[in-house]
Amino acid sequence: MSRKQALLKRHRRNKRVGLLVALVVLCATGLAVAWWLPLVLLPMLWIAHEAWFADHLFYAPHDDYVYDFAPSCEVAGVSLVAGRLELPPLHLHGDETLVLQVGLRASWLGRLFDPGVRLRGGGVDDLQMFERGVRGLRYLNLSGCDQALAEGALHVNGRFCRTVGQPRLWVFRQRDARQQRVMVIAPHADDAELAAYGLYSQASESWIVTLTAGEIEAEHYQRMGLARADAARLKGRLRAWDSLAVPRWAGVPEAHCVQLGYFCLQLPAMRQTPDQPFASREAELTDTRLFRQFNTLALPGDDGVPTWNNLLADLRALLLRARPQVIVLPHPVLDPHPDHVCAQQAVREALQGLEWQPQMVLGYANHLHDNDRWPMGDSGAGVALPPVLQRQAMGQPYSLCLPTALQHDKAMALGMMHDLQPRLPFKRRLRRLIQRGLAGRRESAYGENEFFRKAVRRHELFWILEPSGHSGDTHHE
Repeated sequence: MSRKQALLKRHRRNKRVGLLVALVVLCATGLAVAWWLPLVLLPMLWIAHEAWFADHLFYAPHDDYVYDFAPSCEVAGVSLVAGRLELPPLHLHGDETLVLQVGLRASWLGRLFDPGVRLRGGGVDDLQMFERGVRGLRYLNLSGCDQALAEGALHVNGRFCRTVGQPRLWVFRQRDARQQRVMVIAPHADDAELAAYGLYSQASESWIVTLTAGEIEAEHYQRMGLARADAARLKGRLRAWDSLAVPRWAGVPEAHCVQLGYFCLQLPAMRQTPDQPFASREAELTDTRLFRQFNTLALPGDDGVPTWNNLLADLRALLLRARPQVIVLPHPVLDPHPDHVCAQQAVREALQGLEWQPQMVLGYANHLHDNDRWPMGDSGAGVALPPVLQRQAMGQPYSLCLPTALQHDKAMALGMMHDLQPRLPFKRRLRRLIQRGLAGRRESAYGENEFFRKAVRRHELFWILEPSGHSGDTHHE
């Protein structure tokens, strides 16, 4: 069981216990006061739960985020004076990653509505949100605020919260990945778009490699009258097509889009027994070729056998053909999805001893262990740093700014993904309605699926990871 699954299991157990206690109290109240009172209070309690307690937040809002950045990147002499950020003269090119640590204290309204910090100045108007009831250290993403910082005109003001203590600013100067050959490793169709559409659409050359067909959980297609296996095959074929067709919207050549067609949630088992094939859990398939049929490149795994060894051979062949200077893959610490964990492990193994090595490895997180709403806030807002509650090797943050037109293109790319198109279940739509009315939350204008809110932002946030698998000097062209 993964850490996230364990946290979710504990969360659900605690919720059941809490509901049972509440039910006992309500019954006792009905016996002591009036029989009809529980009938009135019970729906009110359910509505309050949906409005304010339905988030999967597996830590306390008063916990500090813990980041350990290099002292050499910190700017000395930073302070907040009457809501304006003051700092010594700073020379910025505009492509740096800028991170500001602030202490936040939620007001009483910040327990009912999502608190946040508004950034204004130099043409920037951004609101980065945090947990309700926040009381601790948080990290704002100031990337793109270079003009306001240079002019001393950046205003930092709390909304339903206030800033406390001394702020700290880090400036990370990094190679521009958009000027390099980029290969994005996507465990499933849409992972590349969610994490890195802005990056790969602007890169000098891009490759999109999708590892699995994502064929499971095809209930939406079963409602069309299909049997379970037929629905899974249809979903897998559609997502395989999406993984190859949607990057074309960003100008990625057809020959640079590859779908390997391995089966969803089988990568962990494949890694445990590298030479043993593992069939699809739902599609009644033992052959990956149904989902690889649209590829234009010949690969070692075209025999259709779903083994870890075939996956590594496919990746090695693609790495040697593309020779990417930048590889983008799931973050090994932040992203807990089993297929995402195995995707980055597969790339690391494929690189071991390979004659070509990347100059930069960027990690992304489309899922988190501790907070299902991150990035918090609305579509179009900046992406504050995610919750990290203990010291661990995270890498250096690397943030790209997406202009509004590029955000629109990214939203359309996500809209073309079949897995993000079905309507939400009625319970989730009702929860959205309650939260909009009572908690002030807004839905994304781009689509119902939560990923439209989380992914279509003014930032794409990555982490520069230590390349492993080096067996000598890095090769460059």
